[in-house]
Amino acid sequence: MHEQIVEALAAEWTAAGVEQGDTLLVHSSLSRTIRRVVKLGGGADPSIIVRSFLHALGSEGTLIAPLFNFEFTKGVPFDIRESKSAMGSFTEAVRKWAGAVRTGHPIYSFAVVGKNSNLFCNVENFSGYGSDSPFAILHKLGGKIGVIDLPDQHSMTFYHYVEEANNVPYRYHKKFTGDYTGLDGATTQKTFGLFVRDIESGVLTKVDPMGEILWDRGIYTGFRPGIGCGLRVIKAAPLFVEVSKVISEGRAKGLLYDVE
Repeated sequence: MHEQIVEALAAEWTAAGVEQGDTLLVHSSLSRTIRRVVKLGGGADPSIIVRSFLHALGSEGTLIAPLFNFEFTKGVPFDIRESKSAMGSFTEAVRKWAGAVRTGHPIYSFAVVGKNSNLFCNVENFSGYGSDSPFAILHKLGGKIGVIDLPDQHSMTFYHYVEEANNVPYRYHKKFTGDYTGLDGATTQKTFGLFVRDIESGVLTKVDPMGEILWDRGIYTGFRPGIGCGLRVIKAAPLFVEVSKVISEGRAKGLLYDVE
């Protein structure tokens, strides 16, 4: 029964734009998908959904899940072996997956499973969205981003990678220091950075309008939140180009951010 569910879901992901051999970052809100899996007899088990993506990606593919957790910014120690994701059950299932690799930024870490996971091994990028980050690796690999049942506003962190690459003026570099426990179990004080919005100037992240441009230009494929399987897919390279163009043309305000 579970294999049939895995295959059925994999077929839906494929119809939305996932291909064999892809390197795919998946952001997700699983409540609707889990309800469907339960109705099909699979129970409320997010590992079935992980298996379905691995099936759609095939043996040459790579699955990436965001393990974002913002407690380090509040002084809570980070342990790369144990600190949980704050991004939902799917991401936790990938974190715990046999053979999963976890990247080392304590705020924006990722779990990676599949062929290209070795490229993410021992990655401890200083800046969450920087040129040495998993976002950059995904970009260089010609990877894709998939989003299940979430608007751009609550999922497309890749925008911030593009903003940092273009050094936008409405964000700035900020450092966070705290206790950090590595894979060897040793705890030390470490400092990491984020390219954060300028809160004092009233900057608000507002990226849904950019998403509408991507839909209009056919760069997104698949389904909007709440429709069909709910998965939309986009290639990282053309996404980078389109967002960089908006920034360079001075159109970021109203498409990527606003000021209150």
